[in-house]
Amino acid sequence: MLESSAESVSSALRHARASVHKRLPSRADPPPAANSAIERELVDRLTRAYEIGDVDAVVAMLTDDVVVTTPLAPGNYEGREIAGRVLRSVVFGEGRTYRLIATRANGQPAFGVYVRDRVTDVARANGMLVLTLAGSEISAMTRFDNSVLPLFGLPRTLPDHV
Repeated sequence: MLESSAESVSSALRHARASVHKRLPSRADPPPAANSAIERELVDRLTRAYEIGDVDAVVAMLTDDVVVTTPLAPGNYEGREIAGRVLRSVVFGEGRTYRLIATRANGQPAFGVYVRDRVTDVARANGMLVLTLAGSEISAMTRFDNSVLPLFGLPRTLPDHV
């Protein structure tokens, strides 16, 4: 169909694999086992930090080469320092606080993210956050919009008592 020889396809595949290997983070610790004590502890720490707005605690959980991605926004934010700036100025800017509801997406820890209304204390859906873990740290945070929440059985709002 492509009118390519097996040798040219094999060569292209070798080059693609080499390119991908070069782009992998320099520190590629394997993720902890799903629902292991390490993963649960990291999920609990991130939840607490997000819910009290402790950006320093969130940043401390990130690998040096973390990648923060929002598929609907152009580009990625790479590295702990840049991720920290984005968290401080955009995510937690203006005193925003959140509530997180843990779930899993593609076998990875994920959260329904809800921003708290300061007047009513009702938390409104703000999207989904999917983590990629490396050892006991977060190597990637990928943010999705609200449209995926129903796929995980997550509501659009959370009452103040949940």
